[in-house]
Amino acid sequence: MAFLTTIARAKPFARFLRCMSNIPESTVYGGPKAQSPNQRVTLATLRRKHRRREPITVVTAYDYPSAVHLDMAGIDICLVGDSAAMVVHGHDTTLPISLDEILVHCRAVARGAKTPLLVGDLPFGSYESSSNQAVDTAVRILKEGGMDAIKLEGASPARISAAKAIVESGIAVMGHVGLTPQAISVLGGFRPQGKNVVSAVKVVETALALQDAGCFAVVLECVPGPVAAAATSALRIPTIGIGAGPFCSGQVLVYHDLLGMLQHPHHAKVTPKFCKQYAQVGDVVNKALLEYKKEVTNGSFPGPAHTPYEISPSDVGDFSNELQKLGLGKAASAAAEAAEKNNKSEGGSPTSD
Repeated sequence: MAFLTTIARAKPFARFLRCMSNIPESTVYGGPKAQSPNQRVTLATLRRKHRRREPITVVTAYDYPSAVHLDMAGIDICLVGDSAAMVVHGHDTTLPISLDEILVHCRAVARGAKTPLLVGDLPFGSYESSSNQAVDTAVRILKEGGMDAIKLEGASPARISAAKAIVESGIAVMGHVGLTPQAISVLGGFRPQGKNVVSAVKVVETALALQDAGCFAVVLECVPGPVAAAATSALRIPTIGIGAGPFCSGQVLVYHDLLGMLQHPHHAKVTPKFCKQYAQVGDVVNKALLEYKKEVTNGSFPGPAHTPYEISPSDVGDFSNELQKLGLGKAASAAAEAAEKNNKSEGGSPTSD
């Protein structure tokens, strides 16, 4: 009887536990922040979207504010790209940015983007020497940068080996073919690829090689639409287009480019012609800065509305007296004059508490 009573009492508690559980059945390890398809984009999410032919959205981010914006917009993948070298650090190419600099950007983005899959670029010079170097760099991107995956450029035999080694070490890899900005030395500049038969076939073959190495997706940059369509059809993994037309599994754009943040003529060279500007944020920023400069210059900012911290008139008097005792008569006068001026601007009259 006691045993039955115990079971009867335990049943409501068991039902309560089941109701409170927020750990999906597929989760292997439980934790304080349980993952679910509604909370975080994972490789399983991307595979599901690809299978259903739902377009995948990718945008770059380099700092906490931009990461928060991507998170709020529900972007699928947040790429901390080496393009930061150009749009954040002011270089003409992606080559100068270092691994340590990329890691700073990764950590900032990881603090702001809680929903997208986070992918960190392997910067030039951090993975070309050997597969061991590539794995070591990828490990740092995840452990120190807080990323979920890495991206590397190219599909030479050495890059294929590096991609395979990274995947075998337990790290997800996104490939990148077509125009690979880190290879401008041999490409002769930022030149589109796949514009003739040999080059077009090479794009498809290198994409397939990256798939065979275990990559979960491949970026196709600056290739003709038919070439991108062929690669997308040939692959079992998603293709992410940038300047590659509408036939890819998803699209990626640089944050600063799509927002139109770089409006100065000097920056026109780093805004690619394939980019659509969804806003002219740069114009808004310029207007705001000019207005700020004007108001500071003419003394209208800060006014009473933006001077919120008050000191009572009686305390101003005592403060001035203490300054006089310290031999700071000029400072005492300045305090009194500021209090009087502030009172007049507020349209009040001196009162004491």
